Amino acid sequence: MSITYPPGTASHDTPSTPREQRRVMLATVVGTTVEWYDFFIYATAAGLVFGDLFFAPAGPQFAQILSFITVGISFLFRPIGAFLAGHLGDRYGRRLVLMLTLILMGVATTLVGVLPTHESIGVWAPVLLILLRMVQGVSAGGEWGGAALLAVEHAPTRKRGLFGAAPQIGVPLGLLLASGVMALMAVVAPGDAFHAWGWRVPFLFSIVLIGVGYYIRRRVEESPVFAEIAERKHQAETPIVELFRKHTPLVIVAALVFAGNNAVGYMTTGGYIQRYATDPHGPIALDRGPVLWAVTGSAVTWLIATFAGGWVSDHIGRRRTYVLGWILQLAGVFTLFPLVNTGSVGLLFAGLALLTIGLGLTYGPQSALYSELFPASIRFSGVSISYALGAILGGAFAPTIAQALVQATGGTGAVTWYLAGMTVVGLVATLLLRDRTGIPLGPDHEAEQAQGYFVGQPGAYPSAAAN
Repeated sequence: MSITYPPGTASHDTPSTPREQRRVMLATVVGTTVEWYDFFIYATAAGLVFGDLFFAPAGPQFAQILSFITVGISFLFRPIGAFLAGHLGDRYGRRLVLMLTLILMGVATTLVGVLPTHESIGVWAPVLLILLRMVQGVSAGGEWGGAALLAVEHAPTRKRGLFGAAPQIGVPLGLLLASGVMALMAVVAPGDAFHAWGWRVPFLFSIVLIGVGYYIRRRVEESPVFAEIAERKHQAETPIVELFRKHTPLVIVAALVFAGNNAVGYMTTGGYIQRYATDPHGPIALDRGPVLWAVTGSAVTWLIATFAGGWVSDHIGRRRTYVLGWILQLAGVFTLFPLVNTGSVGLLFAGLALLTIGLGLTYGPQSALYSELFPASIRFSGVSISYALGAILGGAFAPTIAQALVQATGGTGAVTWYLAGMTVVGLVATLLLRDRTGIPLGPDHEAEQAQGYFVGQPGAYPSAAAN
């Protein structure tokens, strides 16, 4: 099945040369991989060691809940990053924001790697850990919107989904890298050595990755859409105020789309499955190393599914791709814990791999979907804030909720229904949105971009793909 794009959509979409487009794809992939590597090694460490090292006085069960809460706390600070980045990105450009967020995340991550534990400095250890996690949250809140827009606004109209998948695959690549490095350290520093110093090495390694990401990103040109806005001096004076004054319902619905994906994805990226499968007092009690390698393998399948999701959305439309993804994600949710609870590492990997198919199809097209929803002059604010709110509603406390449900019920059935409910929320939100695949993105079409984003609304640019 193919789609027909509206006439006149390529006039502003292809000023970048193929060489520059390839450079943009590389920069967004590498940059987001580094950002999410930093973010995910924290979540993995929270599932494996932070409860013991920073919250031990709270007792074994509550210490782990507190550890997972610190994972979620960072999400509460994503909107701050999104608001700051949205304002700067709509006023001064996408590229500037990407440089700032990369440095901010790297500094915070490296400092976690040298942080003393509770045994050394008492209550100051968890306080400093939480402060650094807050900084990570601010950085993550600003990072994604800039990377998504830089990729999509450089892309040819017919390849927005494919180009937009570049920052998206940075997430599974970041998980793959984070889990792989942690798994390697579990071999290099097994047992007590991992608790003593092994977990610190992946955090310190971040400083090298930040240098690589910075070098690549500084060579990328500004988005052609923003360059045109800046040349005409059409930047919004107060983009966030304008966004909420005119498009609050759109922000909420777009956030719910991401929440449905994010809650399920954070079963692994938030460290929950890693903790559940390796808990010595739990029903499975698998070794840490094999579990981390299984998660690493599932990151590969997630990467493939995410890239495929972006590509498929260029051919059948964003909305159809999402609906297919929600159905497959729901199936993955219901097979996850039955496979994990077998106690077989191979079946644990199979459960995670099946889950990633739906996750990829509901994540790969997100950059293109969000970019085509918001008007050019407030687009950075719109995509960043929707993303940040969706992360809070979805993944922020998903590991904490899962941990509490298992402790309260003694099984994983309640967790399955919680994840299924979040998937249905994402499906319903998607069905409310009109498919705007191929809509012009430049400032000449600002008025048309500001209307017709919900099903049933009139719009000057009807869907390029059938609803």
